[in-house]
Amino acid sequence: MSVNNYFEEEEFSAQFNGKTLRRILGLTAPHWKWVAGFLISILIVSGLDAVFTYISKLVIDQGILAADRARIYELLGMYAGLLVVQALFVLCFIYLVGILGERIRYDLRQKMFNHLQNLSLSYFSRTPVGWIMSRVTSDSDRVADLVTWGILDSTWAVMNILTSMIFMFVINWKLALIVLIILPILLVIAVEFRKRILVQFRNVRKFNSKITGAYNENITGVRVVKALGREGENMREFGGLTQEMYRSGYRAAWLSALFLPTVQLVSAFAVGAVIWYGGLQAQLGGISAGGIHAFVSYITFMMWPIQDLARVYAEIQHAIASAERMFSLIDTVPEVADRENAGDPGSIYGDIEFDHVSFWYEDESQPVLKDFSLKVKRGETIALVGPTGGGKTTTVNLLARFYEPRSGAIRIGGQDYTSFSLHSIQSRIGIVLQTPHLFSGTIRENLRYGRLDSTDAEIEEAARLVGAHDFIMKYPKGYDEPVGESGNLLSVGQKQLISLARAVLARPEIFIMDEATSSVDTLTEALIQRGMQAIMQKCTSFVVAHRLSTIKRADRILVIEDGHISEMGSHNELLRLRGKYYQLYTRQFREQMTQTLDVFQSSPAQEALPAD
Repeated sequence: MSVNNYFEEEEFSAQFNGKTLRRILGLTAPHWKWVAGFLISILIVSGLDAVFTYISKLVIDQGILAADRARIYELLGMYAGLLVVQALFVLCFIYLVGILGERIRYDLRQKMFNHLQNLSLSYFSRTPVGWIMSRVTSDSDRVADLVTWGILDSTWAVMNILTSMIFMFVINWKLALIVLIILPILLVIAVEFRKRILVQFRNVRKFNSKITGAYNENITGVRVVKALGREGENMREFGGLTQEMYRSGYRAAWLSALFLPTVQLVSAFAVGAVIWYGGLQAQLGGISAGGIHAFVSYITFMMWPIQDLARVYAEIQHAIASAERMFSLIDTVPEVADRENAGDPGSIYGDIEFDHVSFWYEDESQPVLKDFSLKVKRGETIALVGPTGGGKTTTVNLLARFYEPRSGAIRIGGQDYTSFSLHSIQSRIGIVLQTPHLFSGTIRENLRYGRLDSTDAEIEEAARLVGAHDFIMKYPKGYDEPVGESGNLLSVGQKQLISLARAVLARPEIFIMDEATSSVDTLTEALIQRGMQAIMQKCTSFVVAHRLSTIKRADRILVIEDGHISEMGSHNELLRLRGKYYQLYTRQFREQMTQTLDVFQSSPAQEALPAD
């Protein structure tokens, strides 16, 4: 699959988004004391910078030109004292900014993680993991940096410009007007540049999401990549993607780099005009030599803040592009959510009814389930079989309320299950999937995942019940053996047994097995079947099966085709019917017998004959 088109994310307007910027700044509201502290520190530091330049003017006019050594010492002493005060406030704002940045990062990541827990399964089905990871990591870092160092730098720059203009008006208002005329020109330049920079940075963030997603897919699917020899093709596709990101990043960097010399060129014109007009004023006695020196120093002093504003402005564009995608995640509304006044029934161990249920996925025009009706008694075991895409997994996903019916209703104990809270339903359902997933940690921690208050004795009992205890104890650390990332240190069968034991430990009232034995050997399948029987005695069970040998003991077997039930009955009843189930069963039985005979027909006579 091409990495260039596996996911199309939301496109954002090319215009500057002031609403997003206000929302970014709103992240500081819970920490307003820290913000106020470092802003006050910045104001003092910036004000002292301007005072230092004015003191240099006094040193020239009142000390050097007046040959007053005592005045020089007095002014230098004042300069040194204020310098110590400034150093203390610099230490203060750096500390406060560092603390604020970490708090903003914590808030953003916690908020996104909490929101991800509440999103529906459909969101994760259509959104790549790499895209989500990019939002939680790099985008949250960039936004936090803007909120802290960006505010600090911009506040320092603005205050330096304002204080410099105030002192320039105090020294000579005519020269100050020349500088003031230049500022709108710089503003127009900034406005024009920001539009172009923002577009490129938005492209950079979009391609970064795709690159992160491509990394994730290729790393998690490395076995398939190597088995199919896709390395070269993947590198070609990935190279095209990184090339697009490079082009957008290059254009953004080029525009940002062009911004600074443009500002410097305009600033140089301002300095030249001030020196020329200041020289004329000095001849007429309108300004002193110290005043001209201070004026040029203030202009030069203003150029650094203006350049700093240019840099911060480029960062603002980049941060807004990151924030738009980050907020798009936070603003995503779960498709399945608790209804108003939804409650906890206390138990869902009751009769289950699918009442004329129809369902289709957003990206599909044809319904997966069509007018599907089924009544299941409490404690009954229902097996679902049929061709791929018939609606088996969708049925159990609807029951677990990962999705909700588009029409019709599902009732548990006679009540519409949408009147129950999601937690009250899903916390009482045990699910074992075709591809088992374990979390990084030990075997014990994975078994306890669904029921944190379980004791070690209960954990061991659940493992014994499904036949997992023996292989666990063969490890040096037993139940404290690490399983690796996603359980990759264990075999598929071992992971499946641990998943089954985890479901047993959770004591579910409804138990779902979705193709759980399709990827394991026959010995492990026998152990899983034994564990299934232990669970099914105490709950209502739904088993989606590919291997029909695992469902012979089911109370009812449903053959689901094209979104509806085509056959229903026990194993023996469906065999006597000689319909779809009979065809599936006999075909699978015939394949198994063929494989067995092929093994016994192999003989030494088939070995290669010696050369003539």
